[in-house]
Amino acid sequence: MTLPVVLLVLVFNYLPILGNVVAFQDYDPYISDNGVISILESPWVGVEQFQRVFGDSAFWDAVTNTLVLFIIQLVLFFPIPILLALLINSVLRPRVRAFAQAVLYLPHFFSWVLVITVFQQILGGAGIIAQTLRQRGYEGFDLMTDPEVFKFLVTFEGVWKDAGWGIIVFLAALTSVSPDLYEAAAMDGANRWRRMWHVTLPALRPVIALLLVLRVGDALTVGFEQILLQRDAVGPGAAEVLDTYVWWNGVRNQDFSYAAAAGIVKGVVSLGLVLAANKIAHLMGEQGVYKK
Repeated sequence: MTLPVVLLVLVFNYLPILGNVVAFQDYDPYISDNGVISILESPWVGVEQFQRVFGDSAFWDAVTNTLVLFIIQLVLFFPIPILLALLINSVLRPRVRAFAQAVLYLPHFFSWVLVITVFQQILGGAGIIAQTLRQRGYEGFDLMTDPEVFKFLVTFEGVWKDAGWGIIVFLAALTSVSPDLYEAAAMDGANRWRRMWHVTLPALRPVIALLLVLRVGDALTVGFEQILLQRDAVGPGAAEVLDTYVWWNGVRNQDFSYAAAAGIVKGVVSLGLVLAANKIAHLMGEQGVYKK
């Protein structure tokens, strides 16, 4: 029963990894009409592409932007689904709880094009806020093209779109908490806040640790489509991250070998971050992605 799924994963997730061999070549896709033959006939250059990557200041600028954006999202985004899940879980009426959960989860199904369009109509130069301020004599309001607030704007967009998905995960973890624990805590004199601190949060710790490990491993991937759609508005100095950097060099400039080398560097660093974060989770007594 699992064989078709395994085959799909092998074909679409693992077989393309073989194409990373072009990172060690001066790959020319036009040598042949067949992509495989083009790889076989392209000249080998060793680690020359990696030397170009590490010597390119634009690459390090993209790394800096990526890490800064990751830290901002980790601090401002990651705790919000936890807090909202605790808030929704405290609602006693099931219908109100289901309605709030549905409203918060709905934006997850919106495309990034729609999300950015909504923000443009509110925070852009021709948006509602700018028009209201213009009527009162204030000019120049346009947060969508301001490089200084771009990283916070991207984080706010991510919260609005994807916080609902995190809520589902944490609410599912809360359903495994036995009501007897809350009753026993209440009988011992624990108020609502102490029950949340000593019962609810410990129940969420394994899920928080797992998602945090995965989030750290995904530190160098901060939203390709979302940022690419807004890159031209604020400029590459503020919006260029590793994914857009690889796309710009590999697809737009057709320097496939160079982009593949940059992608491999990103993958190796991401793997190291996952292993390091998982080791920290083990030291804290949590399982993380895998057991010891």
